[in-house]
Amino acid sequence: MYKYRTIAVVLVAMIFSGEIKSPSFAADRPNFILYITDDISQEDFGCYGNAAAKTPNLDQMAAEGLRFTNAYLTCSSCSPSRCSLITGRYPHNTGACELHTTLPEGHFLFPQALKAAGYYTALSGKHHMGKNVDHAFDTISKGKGPGKQEDWVTLLQERPKDKPFFFWFASSDAHRDWKITDDAPEFDPRSIPVPPYLIDSPTTRKDLADYYHEVSRSDTYAGKLREELENQGIVGDTYVIYMSDNGRPFPRCKTRLYDSGVKSPLIIFCPGKIKPSVSTSLVSVNVDLGPTILELAGLDKSPRLQGVSLLPTFADANANVRDYVFSEHNWHVMQANERMVRQGKYLFIKNNYPSLQSMCVESAPAFPAGRDLWDAHAAGTLTKDQGDIFLVPRPAHELYDVTADPDQLKNLANEAAFASQVSELSKVLDDWSTQTKDSISSDPTPDRQTARGKKHAGWRHRIQPGVEAGSVEVDAAGPIFSK
Repeated sequence: MYKYRTIAVVLVAMIFSGEIKSPSFAADRPNFILYITDDISQEDFGCYGNAAAKTPNLDQMAAEGLRFTNAYLTCSSCSPSRCSLITGRYPHNTGACELHTTLPEGHFLFPQALKAAGYYTALSGKHHMGKNVDHAFDTISKGKGPGKQEDWVTLLQERPKDKPFFFWFASSDAHRDWKITDDAPEFDPRSIPVPPYLIDSPTTRKDLADYYHEVSRSDTYAGKLREELENQGIVGDTYVIYMSDNGRPFPRCKTRLYDSGVKSPLIIFCPGKIKPSVSTSLVSVNVDLGPTILELAGLDKSPRLQGVSLLPTFADANANVRDYVFSEHNWHVMQANERMVRQGKYLFIKNNYPSLQSMCVESAPAFPAGRDLWDAHAAGTLTKDQGDIFLVPRPAHELYDVTADPDQLKNLANEAAFASQVSELSKVLDDWSTQTKDSISSDPTPDRQTARGKKHAGWRHRIQPGVEAGSVEVDAAGPIFSK
């Protein structure tokens, strides 16, 4: 069992060793706002090509800043994604890779390193990581309003003016249930694009239209933050980073390893520090942002961080910082163990439980878009693309050309022409699992509910992936560049 060191001892040792520099090392340290939305896919913004979206503030920030088109999350599940982000570690390396599990004590937390170096640190909005991260922040607020965003400007105004700051602002938009307010436009359901894996019906269109409203509300508050930074004259001294924790809360999106589940919006905005550009470089958002922020603050990278800094892309938008990104699908109400690697234009998935349905909560008939799928399934009218959540058994291997097939609907894994890609990426995924000590649990957490949403009595979490192999102890990152 991993013997956790207290964070105080770790940070003192790092300061004396030079891994964290003295708080007085620079007078011009930049500020940071890390804006994390809840359940939003990359493709749902105007700046990412969605003609129906209404996200003018983010579109402008993207046009004036650095927008990443290939930014991937380490998982598409709320609390595991956030625990991965704050530690800069893959979910199975945190000890909290399943939904509603809390981060164990003793982890290196990059906001705590900023705090130890003299930054004022605050978290407002959705937390979902457990009390063992609280010491990383001077101030913690639950936020206010439907999106938990309404105290953010106040926090900016009332911050200590003699310190640089790091704000972790986490909205609850666009998590179900929907809340319609005056802070964002409402959408005509007829104007909303419907993905081919959902039913194009008035019910699903209304469900998507209400989701787009919440996406727009996150944009409204991005605009308010920028306005306050400009009012204080610090917009050029503050890096604003906009991202999501997982994909949209719809069937075949949230929890899943397709682009609809793990491809995040990622916009980094700081006028004068970042030139307007678009990057196609691969980014592993949860593990790469910590090293990036620490380097911008003049702090050295902890060996516990498994990602890489994105600073080369600030000078050259398409600088290659990694050849691979990895993601994982663990228990999120339903049992699962899938692993994904993306290299170049190929995305490869290995499913260790192919006998199971691949479901998320929002796939149940209790939710409008889910109900439409279940009704069509019962009527026998589903198309092939719409039948994914009912597929049993599932393929053990999936391979997609994301350029030709952006929704990942045509599995190439069994085609002879792609045997070499399957073999190569399967080996890369195995190497990553071996080096990071990922493992399949001997006593995995079972489904908490049926596919239709009825909860099982006596349910509890069991052994999480990686724990039995000592994954929380390991610092290895796995493959980053191809040989």
